Amino acid sequence: MRRFGTGFGTGFGTGALGRVVRSGVGRRRVQTVVIAIATMMAVASAVVAGSLMVAASAPFDHAFAKQHGAHLTAEFDPSKVTAAQLAATGQLDGVTASAGPHPTTVIKGPNAPTLTLVGRSGPRSDVDDLDLRSGRWAEKPGEVVLSVEFAGPAFELGSTLRTSDAADAQILTVVGLAVSAGKSADAWATPAQVRALGSKDSPVTSQMLYRFDAAGTKAQIVAARKTLTAAVPSGALIGTTSYLDTKRAADQGAAATIPFLLAFGALGIVMSVIIVGSVVSGAVGTSLRRIGILKAIGFTPREVVRAYVVQALIPAVAGIALGVVLGNLLAVPLLEDTERAYGSVSLTVAWWVNIVVPTAALAVVGIAALVPALRAGRLRTVEAIAVGRAPRTGRGQWAHRAAGRLPLPRAVTYGLASPFAHPVRTLAMLLAVAFGTVAATFAVGLTQSLTAVGNAADPEESAAVTVFVGRPSLGPGVPAPNQDTAEAPDVDPAKVRAAIEAQAGTASYYGMTQTEVTVAGISGSVRANFYQGDLGAGGYEMISGQWITGAGQVVVPTGFLERTGTEIGDTVRVTYEKETTTLRIVGEAFDTSDDGMHLHADLANFDGAKPDAYLIDVKPGVSPAEYAEKLGAVVQPLGAHVMANSTSQGESMILILEAMAVLLTLMLMSVAGLGVLNSAVLDTRERVHDLGVCKALGMSPRQTVSLVLASVAGIGVLGGLVGVPLGLALHGFVLPVMGHSAGTNLPPSVLEVYEPWQLILLGLAGITIALLGALLPAGWAARTRTATALRTE
Repeated sequence: MRRFGTGFGTGFGTGALGRVVRSGVGRRRVQTVVIAIATMMAVASAVVAGSLMVAASAPFDHAFAKQHGAHLTAEFDPSKVTAAQLAATGQLDGVTASAGPHPTTVIKGPNAPTLTLVGRSGPRSDVDDLDLRSGRWAEKPGEVVLSVEFAGPAFELGSTLRTSDAADAQILTVVGLAVSAGKSADAWATPAQVRALGSKDSPVTSQMLYRFDAAGTKAQIVAARKTLTAAVPSGALIGTTSYLDTKRAADQGAAATIPFLLAFGALGIVMSVIIVGSVVSGAVGTSLRRIGILKAIGFTPREVVRAYVVQALIPAVAGIALGVVLGNLLAVPLLEDTERAYGSVSLTVAWWVNIVVPTAALAVVGIAALVPALRAGRLRTVEAIAVGRAPRTGRGQWAHRAAGRLPLPRAVTYGLASPFAHPVRTLAMLLAVAFGTVAATFAVGLTQSLTAVGNAADPEESAAVTVFVGRPSLGPGVPAPNQDTAEAPDVDPAKVRAAIEAQAGTASYYGMTQTEVTVAGISGSVRANFYQGDLGAGGYEMISGQWITGAGQVVVPTGFLERTGTEIGDTVRVTYEKETTTLRIVGEAFDTSDDGMHLHADLANFDGAKPDAYLIDVKPGVSPAEYAEKLGAVVQPLGAHVMANSTSQGESMILILEAMAVLLTLMLMSVAGLGVLNSAVLDTRERVHDLGVCKALGMSPRQTVSLVLASVAGIGVLGGLVGVPLGLALHGFVLPVMGHSAGTNLPPSVLEVYEPWQLILLGLAGITIALLGALLPAGWAARTRTATALRTE
């Protein structure tokens, strides 16, 4: 008998124990494959969820660090400070790196937004090292590189833009698209090109980019600005921009994705533990009889435990390796989409995710195999052989007696009662089906909620075309830097409205101005939108209350109500320029801009307010770019400017989140189906002798299939009944958390998205998962010949 211990000592490949491991892996091919696939899918889903959580946790920080973004972007007057003096500021105490001076100006074409144009000889730099996303860098006059934020139907590689509305304006060709994590500019050209575009209205200034050894707080940024001001002649520093403002906006957008990814990550981890644990423990538990035989011929309990743990680890290791590869392959396109949406650069799967996930999976498999193997190792030889032949005597008999009273075929009632013979295995299968249903229910609700969020986006962002009639803007109503509002062209809004109404393809439009006001009791200014004309067309989705219907009313976001302690029905005193009026809060809008400190009111409240832009929706089938070109030819002589809008970053992120939800849900449901498959395989093989007897008594192949499917049908129904409410509860918990992370409550249209017929179909998802998982073993049982089944143990 000592030869078995010696064989173990020489390794699994040559000794008797090695032959036991190899034969066990080869003999249980279905279970081996199931273990490998289950661990592969579990690890892949965990890698995808983990990598997305890392990427979305701080996308701005990742991009900003990689690009060596500028903590402070400063603009100087070149007539008051020389290039040598500016370069010397890079040696000030606390400055760790600097770049510049770069010539800077502002351009405004007739069909383009106002762009801050910076002259740089190339994308590489010690500070603000740009990511050239597509195309090439501008190398000669007449070429420009745009920020990817402006990419869209109106601006793509090869398109052109006019630098002004003058007849002799220069035309620039877009040769590249780039990303600046710190948003230091909207466009880049050669330094000579920028200097050539300088004019009285748009003078050339000097841009310097700085990084500091201490810049994590607003106070540190203020201190750094004071140091710069003191180092240059008086009046030389025109203005500065802190990276903290850009970071806050980016982090606020990313924060909403964290609860979503945490929910799917938690589902993936729990399901992985349940499925892998049940698969491995089931594989070991069904081998008790063989374990007893091994002990009878001389194997020690320790050798038996090691052999069966290794039998589980071999396919699991293969599945883990494949899962890491698959997870990385699936994560790459999602990370690329996340990169584009957040303006990040070169996002990859974090190295530690590829270490922690497979290590944790290996530990789960090892523990799942060790527990039943230890139990088997402690069994006496005769007991192990007896226990391993069949379920405990009498277990589940009450279920067979109860099912036999049902008015159903005997094969079906036999199958319905079968799960009660293995309560632990049945519980694992039930949990797998329930969690699969939870994932499906949550994903359906999440995608519908995200679609509702997209439909409830800012009306300014969803408008197809914008006509600017006031001061030049970076977007609908957003004032451009370095522009004097008193120098804005005097445009007759009535003539512009008439042109819009007469233009073929116009579906609807409304006038709007975005400005700053003061509100009694609030320090500093508050951003406000004033509307004219079709007020409903500019309406935001309402969380509570109603949208403005006329003068004397104001609508505010959640952030305003929380910070001011007001509620719907209260009044606020608003001052615009020299006019002060009292407005009553009539609604809470779904609006996250400006940290929720935003007002929406009728333009008629203030006599001095005029629209700066008209937001237009075009009819179906009408190209916004072509519409803008035709309308521009009419309104440009009036002094107005037209721009076709591009898909917003928020809409892009919604599509990415929906893709993530679908992918992770399919993976989790696949893992659940594999868990059912494994349990059905174990049950079918354990009952193969009984099936042979039934076939000998006249059971047809179709009845055999019905028996196997019925054995999981009840579990599927119960799993669906449990999973749907849990999925609803998860949706009801995660969505408000996502909203609060973005600084807002959510409207009913985003929260109440399930239809009754959808809940019924989702309830059927549980039985669908169960039946699909059991279909393969059911077919195997039906094809097995009677004589073969009677001889098989």
